[in-house]
Amino acid sequence: MENFVIRVKSKSGQKIVDNLTPQDTVTNLKNKLSEITGIQTDALHVLRGFPPKPLDLNDINSTLKESDILSGETLIVEEKQNMFNSKQRVADMSCKHITDNLDFGNYPGILMKMVVPADDSCLFTSVGFVLNGKVDPTCAHGMREIIANAVAADVDEYCEAILGKPNQEYCEWIMKPNSWGGAIELAILSRFYGLEIAVVDSSNGIINRFGEDQHYAQRVFLIFDGIHYDPLYLEPLHGESIQTIFPIENEMILRQAANLAQEAKSSHQYTNIKKFTLKCMICDVKLSGSQAAQKHAIETGHQNFGEVVA
Repeated sequence: MENFVIRVKSKSGQKIVDNLTPQDTVTNLKNKLSEITGIQTDALHVLRGFPPKPLDLNDINSTLKESDILSGETLIVEEKQNMFNSKQRVADMSCKHITDNLDFGNYPGILMKMVVPADDSCLFTSVGFVLNGKVDPTCAHGMREIIANAVAADVDEYCEAILGKPNQEYCEWIMKPNSWGGAIELAILSRFYGLEIAVVDSSNGIINRFGEDQHYAQRVFLIFDGIHYDPLYLEPLHGESIQTIFPIENEMILRQAANLAQEAKSSHQYTNIKKFTLKCMICDVKLSGSQAAQKHAIETGHQNFGEVVA
């Protein structure tokens, strides 16, 4: 019987699963993923392709062949973060996600990652979460408008040398839902919202701080693994509300973020987009890096990519 080979990436490392078949069910796959990652089956968050997108594992009785899962694919397996209690505290917390400058010292907790959809707007969804305390992918369009307006209003600062394309072309490009955000967009959003955006980079273990020189009063945190952004929040040891916006002088949270960066780097929770080879799972073409994959996707419409195993 034909073997089904899947490469699995998780916090515990990389492993190869080669004892499945196309006739095995999604339940079999979930059990195998749970076994090798230590994550409970009901807490599995599985991503596939490039850019990584969530894999729907709800139809547990369908076979791997029926679920369009291909042999040779790379699956990224994470654990869902459970931050909602029976009262749906995050949905109802209004502005309680903002810390109080006086009370915070008596309100310790743990800095954690909230997983947002792995689409082309993850940066914007992450910024929306730290601002509003909820995962809302619909906020991306408004943020793209903010960025396009800021760039169009200052053609000298945002010239072709900075943007990589003419000003007007960039403004049209950033409004497209499949355009990724990065350093330029983070700097503009930091200025617009009047707060520092600290990005934990798990590829090098450092924190990049956008708006650091503006002396803002508050700071928020994101984490970046090379291709995907997620927001960070403080899960309190006691109490009902999470925290996403912190006083700039709060060194304790900054130290937690620095430790998180080093931990993420040491456990290889990142993808080096400059040094990996991708394969189009539709036509088997091998591509070098993310830009080549994006170009191939635009030209062919193919959206399913996997990392080539060395």
